[in-house]
Amino acid sequence: MVMHLVKLCVGVSSIEELEASMARTAARRRAAGEPPVSVHVTRMTPAKRDEVENGGSLYWVIGGAIRCRSDIISLETVDGEDGVKRCAIVMSTEVIRTAAAPRRPFQGWRYLKPEDAPQDVAGPVEGGDDLPPDLRAKLLEIGAW
Repeated sequence: MVMHLVKLCVGVSSIEELEASMARTAARRRAAGEPPVSVHVTRMTPAKRDEVENGGSLYWVIGGAIRCRSDIISLETVDGEDGVKRCAIVMSTEVIRTAAAPRRPFQGWRYLKPEDAPQDVAGPVEGGDDLPPDLRAKLLEIGAW
């Protein structure tokens, strides 16, 4: 069985900004002779590790809605600078856009069942990132975007 994760994309205001950040990370890693992947470190390790590593994705919440996802390659245990064990979510640097799915703010990550995950979309959703945040939030709330 597959299980996905969903996480707030803190400090990122658009899908394009996330794509640019992941591209920079991949370039730095490639230049250092490391695999060109994206790594996000979080405090807790998923208990459903096998399900997440079995084809799961990290769905990113940007601007109050799930807007895209990245395929998870592996979950690795790493030592934080404070000596505490943490979880490195190793992902593909490809950002796959999804249909917008509203999400309220939360801390950490949450599981997302495949049947609850928004569908992938072929390209940028017209007008989404140019809308004022209040209007975008209202459209999400009523399910019109």
